[in-house]
Amino acid sequence: MNEYEKAVAEEVQKWMRKVNKRSSLLNRISKKAQTKVNGLIPEKFHEIMTESIKNMVKATLVGSDFLTKKNQASEMSLFERDELVKRKLDAYRKTAVIEGAGTGAGGILLGLADFPLLLSIEMKFLFEAAAIYGFDTKDYRERLFILHVFLLAFSSDDTRKKTFHIIENWEEEKDRLAYMDWREFQQEYRDYIDLVKMLQLIPGFGAIVGAYANYNLLDHLGETAMNAYRLRILKENFI
Repeated sequence: MNEYEKAVAEEVQKWMRKVNKRSSLLNRISKKAQTKVNGLIPEKFHEIMTESIKNMVKATLVGSDFLTKKNQASEMSLFERDELVKRKLDAYRKTAVIEGAGTGAGGILLGLADFPLLLSIEMKFLFEAAAIYGFDTKDYRERLFILHVFLLAFSSDDTRKKTFHIIENWEEEKDRLAYMDWREFQQEYRDYIDLVKMLQLIPGFGAIVGAYANYNLLDHLGETAMNAYRLRILKENFI
């Protein structure tokens, strides 16, 4: 393990502590309120949302795999991979900012269009990251890993800890995972972004909120993806 890899190992340890840290009081209160509201919504609506997001994500996964350049990590060091992922993240973050500002400026109608557009940008970035770190996204298990990275980034305390356990022990867990819990996936993501996305629906003001929110959402996803893949590489090569 060279000096850079030792520094990365320390960063990953800090990230692991951060992931397992309890959310702020405000976030916990917000989650409880959202859970109560979700309990009041008819079950049919939840079923429709789950099916819609499942189909949306699956379509994005297929498209992202088709557009992702393979073998990007061939002969690259971990440092070179990290730097390339950071450049890709910067590009996707800029796209998300433009998209958030544009849909936010349009008020309610365009604001509603932000959800699938942002989801598509996030998934495409995750595919790029997976390829750069040397993982084959044609493998169904790698697609499951991508979905768990996404869920880890955008979930509440209990789900985040459960998902982190799966990611931390991926080699032992991957063959046990037969499917993705799409109900949990869509509910956790919607709850995570609901408040800020409601503010984005306000014409004019929504443009500022949309740009800021999308920047931070991509930034957070980038941190999660980088460290999740770094953790796998370190465990495979040095532990």
